[in-house]
Amino acid sequence: MDTKEYRQRWEAVLARDRSFDGLFVYGVRSTGVYCRPSCGARKPREEKVTFFASAQDARSAGFRACRRCMPDEPVNRDPQKEMVRRLSRFIEDYDSADRPLTLAVMSDYMKRSPSHLQRTFTRIMGVSPRRYAEISRLERFKAMLRDGRGVTPALYEAGYGSSSRLYEGANRRLGMTPGAYKKGGKGMKIRYIVVGCPLGRLLTAGTDKGISAVSLGASDEVLERALYDEYPSAQIVRDRAGLEGYVEALLKYLEGRGEVLDIPRDVRATAFQARVYEALTAIPYGVIRTYGQVAEAMGDPKAARAVGGACAVNPTALVVPCHRVIGADGGIGGYRWGVERKRALLTLEQERNRDESFEDGAGI
Repeated sequence: MDTKEYRQRWEAVLARDRSFDGLFVYGVRSTGVYCRPSCGARKPREEKVTFFASAQDARSAGFRACRRCMPDEPVNRDPQKEMVRRLSRFIEDYDSADRPLTLAVMSDYMKRSPSHLQRTFTRIMGVSPRRYAEISRLERFKAMLRDGRGVTPALYEAGYGSSSRLYEGANRRLGMTPGAYKKGGKGMKIRYIVVGCPLGRLLTAGTDKGISAVSLGASDEVLERALYDEYPSAQIVRDRAGLEGYVEALLKYLEGRGEVLDIPRDVRATAFQARVYEALTAIPYGVIRTYGQVAEAMGDPKAARAVGGACAVNPTALVVPCHRVIGADGGIGGYRWGVERKRALLTLEQERNRDESFEDGAGI
């Protein structure tokens, strides 16, 4: 076992990290007991610990199983999802500008082949490891700017090797220069339009890169105020130029004449929120999922509450269909733009699906 793997295992023991359960056990020479990494017993002294690849190896070395964590019992988890969860945490915490976070670096850390990591991570998370790393690094950078850090120190601390790397990636996702983001959107130009729709008033706003906000409400004033609050220093103009196609698609959907809203987004989101929004866009038209089912699809079944939190701040109604997610008890749940609008959207989709099934002969 090399030094890096040893430190990784010891840190897992110190953190009682359940994601390592089943990957190794550790024996404590002073007690003669071996445990899971997540064991809740008193933490041993490092010099008294020996690591084993399996419980059988520990028994062969003369250790007996801990009665508290019962390391001989099977681990009730999906090993692939646990692997993805570990890799996600590694990506989120990675901040080395000297060594770019490549698939090879991830493979070395996880002790898995690059192709296996790529395939498994993308299947479970819905995005590639590289895309997830981009989102995580950008979120670290944004958090530092919000905390008042200067652009130059923030870019290196977030793991960007140069300012060009930052501007190539961050500018594309921020929809503005990093300096403008730090100043509340100063220098950024956002166009928006408000039109009537079957659910009241519909605000659509965006940059040259895509949609930044789709909001539903009862009055133009409330919708406009929310947009200005999000970008207090941006140049915001009421101008339909470049937005007509988006608005047409949204109205077509709300009138029951369209299903797929394949509209590019240019939104501010944390890495976790971006994962949730990717999962939501995968829910088919007219289909309902619970918050728990969305969390399960993301490979993080305990994150149902966090999924609900991401839905609550979703900036692009309809484009990211958070209205298709309900509570585990069948209750309709909350909705940023009003529960009645959520109920109307679900009814619209279900009725259209039912009408089409009859037209196809499925309902006869």
